[in-house]
Amino acid sequence: MRKRAAKKRPLLPDPKFNDQLVTRFVNNLMWDGKKSTAFKVFYDALDIVEAKKGDTEKSALELWKDALTNVMPHVDVRSRRVGGATFQIPTPIRPDRKISTAMKWLILYARKRNEKSMAGKLSSEILAAAKEEGAAVKKRMYTHKMADANKAFSHFRF
Repeated sequence: MRKRAAKKRPLLPDPKFNDQLVTRFVNNLMWDGKKSTAFKVFYDALDIVEAKKGDTEKSALELWKDALTNVMPHVDVRSRRVGGATFQIPTPIRPDRKISTAMKWLILYARKRNEKSMAGKLSSEILAAAKEEGAAVKKRMYTHKMADANKAFSHFRF
């Protein structure tokens, strides 16, 4: 890189749970700079999770954190040209990138669900991911399967 790496700016914790991870998630959820709307969607989704969760003794926030952990990938495949061929090379992922990838997948597959409100979609995806089901977890499984299938090429690492 020509310039030095940018400094990491600290995130303010969210007002309700006092958690920086929630703020990071809401920043990914936000569209057009409408942060208060994104916070409302997230909090409404957690309220729905609280209502739907059933007999588990965990809070909605803990279920959301479990869902994020279940969606987090541990390896990723990157394309690398060697000779005339393109290989998919499995590489481990940095911890901060694991979290951001999990958040993006959770939000992406929540948006693709067929339900009325975004809060409903997000709550359904959170509950599914907490039980290790749903499209976001399926994406992580697929990524891991691709990495496992291509582990013979791991010696081509960057």
